[in-house]
Amino acid sequence: MTAPEITIATPTDRAAVVETLVAAFVKDPVLRSLFPDEETYPRYAATFFGHLFDKRVQLSSIWTIGGGASVAIWEPPAGQPADPPAPGHGSPDEARYPADVLARVESYNETVHAALPTFPFWYLGVLGTHPESAGRGWGRAVMRAGLERAAADGLPAILETSNPGNIELYRRAGWEVVGSLAEPVPTWIMQQPPRRAL
Repeated sequence: MTAPEITIATPTDRAAVVETLVAAFVKDPVLRSLFPDEETYPRYAATFFGHLFDKRVQLSSIWTIGGGASVAIWEPPAGQPADPPAPGHGSPDEARYPADVLARVESYNETVHAALPTFPFWYLGVLGTHPESAGRGWGRAVMRAGLERAAADGLPAILETSNPGNIELYRRAGWEVVGSLAEPVPTWIMQQPPRRAL
């Protein structure tokens, strides 16, 4: 059975992408440090991912597969890797962050920014697959789409992960650990060197 076509997300994909990422990151160490409360996690995570989607969708750097079942949100080298999500950037029914939550989100983003390289790179900010579609290789497929763009630009790719189990998965895909953060949770910065465009 062949995999569905990989597509570049448009604004009409927003709801499906946000739903996938909220489900995919429900046990992620960083997301749960930012939004630890079970009751409010879905709303705050939807605001978080909705803001990232809104910032990147016009850059044609969000790849999806299976109707948004797997998503890679990339940031081209011309911009900053990720600005702190601001309250109220999602749909009207999404929660606005209270002050303590906003402070955690801003602190995390500042910490990550300070650890990222200063040279130009493509940044894989978010990679997630809905749990119902896990194990199909779709995450690797949408990640590869962004790596091909980085290769076309002759630039390295950077990501960070706070899930120790992801490190070996990324290593098998050609990434290597180049740095780490201790706070707010242990996080590893990984890089894929520039490669020749396919």
